[in-house]
Amino acid sequence: MAEVDWEEPFCAESSNCFRIGTDIEGNAYIAVAGQEDRFLVDSRDALRAMVEGIKAGKADHLL
Repeated sequence: MAEVDWEEPFCAESSNCFRIGTDIEGNAYIAVAGQEDRFLVDSRDALRAMVEGIKAGKADHLL
């Protein structure tokens, strides 16, 4: 696996904190903070759209 450059954790109110990261090939990763060895990988745009939906309250139960 390529080395992932993780962003600072995002923590919503009373929810898990999660992090988004990228590798040198342009793949994007998302993981619960502290559990970066267990992640989802997709395009950065797809993961950013998912996070924006969660932040907007559309799917906060997913995390």
